[in-house]
Amino acid sequence: MYNFRTDLALERRDIYQKINKIHQIDGIESTEEEKNENLRVTRVKITNENGEKSIGKPIGNYITIDIKKLKIAGEDEIQKTSETLSEELKNLIDKHTDKQGEILVVGLGNIYVTPDALGPKVINEIDVTRHIIKYLPQYIDEGTRPVSAISPGVLGTTGIETVEILKGIVDNIKPKLLIVIDALASRSIERISSSIQISDTGIVPGAGVGNTRQEISQRTLNIPVIAIGIPTVVELATLVSDGIDIFIDRLQDKAKSNDYLNKLQQEDKYEEVKEALNVGEYNMIVTPKEIDELIENMKNIVARGINFAV
Repeated sequence: MYNFRTDLALERRDIYQKINKIHQIDGIESTEEEKNENLRVTRVKITNENGEKSIGKPIGNYITIDIKKLKIAGEDEIQKTSETLSEELKNLIDKHTDKQGEILVVGLGNIYVTPDALGPKVINEIDVTRHIIKYLPQYIDEGTRPVSAISPGVLGTTGIETVEILKGIVDNIKPKLLIVIDALASRSIERISSSIQISDTGIVPGAGVGNTRQEISQRTLNIPVIAIGIPTVVELATLVSDGIDIFIDRLQDKAKSNDYLNKLQQEDKYEEVKEALNVGEYNMIVTPKEIDELIENMKNIVARGINFAV
């Protein structure tokens, strides 16, 4: 198993293909759709155990929405992205529950740490209806789906594994499906708060930054779990590796015949860079200075997408 150090199935697929110098992986099907010049949807489906073992992700569906220029995105771009997210999310929800099945939305992360605050921030914007249906049904449209939401905090502040908290909630309110929102780690600086991954295989909190917690999935909770993740951090090794690629690009403009540089750029340099940068037990995780603004934009996109879908 490779040390992919990314939560994105799309990136894991690309890394595996690059390392093994192949164009197709048995057990993995992929399609791409360009929505417009700034919006692309890539659907990766893992269909068998070989695909699962190749990129270290469970069998299931992984949809990645890539948004260009999110930092300067206007209201129209944010709305278009939320509609795209809503469409993809609704299709997954319909595969796993009926039109009236109760949904619990869970925002993972730490509200006090900006790169990890996406989940709790989204929860504050979710249109919850379960209590209204139960106590004030006359004020809500017939056929409205019951939706509840919670941000359970993190192990460091609660002392309780998130999956343990969710088991108690699931056992008591008995939702038909969970939607979990969390920050992810990426292997590309371009994807920081500019990509959204939706999957129907659950999530392992902290896996991308080496702080793995117990998984939140149908296996642990006995109901389907749809995960929505946004990359907000990369490792320092990733940052330097991408910087080397940019540096080589510039050199190649002047020395296109340099075989060594061509070969270096074609290889995956992550492990070599990581080994060179790690000092003792330290490994830096970095996020851009504009993360506050990016998180706010992503919060609006994800919250709207979920509200429209459910």
